[in-house]
Amino acid sequence: MSTFSKVVMAAFVPLAAFSQAPPEFEVASIKPSVPPGAERVNVGMRIDGAQVHCTYFALKDYIAMAYGVPDYQVSGPDWMASQRFDITAKLPEGGGRAQIPEMMATLLAERFQLKIHRETKDFPVYAIVVGKGELKLKESAAVSDPAAGRGNISLAASGGRGGVAVNLGNGSSFAVGDNRFEATRLTMASFAESIRRFLDRPVLDMTGLTKAYDFTLTFSPEDYNAMLIRSALSAGVVLPPQALKALDYGSGDSLIAAVETLGLKLDRRKAPLDLVVVDHMEKSPTEN
Repeated sequence: MSTFSKVVMAAFVPLAAFSQAPPEFEVASIKPSVPPGAERVNVGMRIDGAQVHCTYFALKDYIAMAYGVPDYQVSGPDWMASQRFDITAKLPEGGGRAQIPEMMATLLAERFQLKIHRETKDFPVYAIVVGKGELKLKESAAVSDPAAGRGNISLAASGGRGGVAVNLGNGSSFAVGDNRFEATRLTMASFAESIRRFLDRPVLDMTGLTKAYDFTLTFSPEDYNAMLIRSALSAGVVLPPQALKALDYGSGDSLIAAVETLGLKLDRRKAPLDLVVVDHMEKSPTEN
């Protein structure tokens, strides 16, 4: 091969690498979610080998999954939080779970014509920090999820009038009910993500703690009811005016006080957050 040929080939290698197609599911089916029953709703993602099943996720949830941000860092039309779909997809041969976000981004672009850009803005937040007193957290015992060892993952949430239960996989879970928040093998990052739906601003983990913990928080009935209302609103649920009145009676003080019993503190401050801004998205996908 001549020197000229080698130079030409070398010049085109970076271009070829740059132009590689993004990873995508081998096949994918998108269907509108069946409305939940009056008493209970179930939502979650299950990965069984090469099969991926997502149930009752809002479009906003899928965008958050695709771009690796919490859903409150997705900015776009309000209907994205209420348009819900079930997605069943198959990973391509050689594809791994780590590629699912990229595959989801490709699927949303192809089937919903999603176009986004990113921004960074300062927002009011709660920062979970270690308090000045003694840390009162019980470190969890190590737990191995047998399903994870087989390449399976099951993340699920179910809820009704009695409260909400969330399984995060690998022994990690939390339940909200009877004026209590009960955590099992929960990291501080997961704790921050769990309670931010109950508050009026995002919650960031700034504790520096890396272990998983078991703990229980107790709230006043008024704050508990207000927390459930905020959680429903955050999920895109439309509530009648009489239900929204519960927000007037919940101060959030008992949640802040409950966190302090763990030796932690919810500190109000401002922090920069990376936003995924939706420029365009169709409400319905193209046909399967």
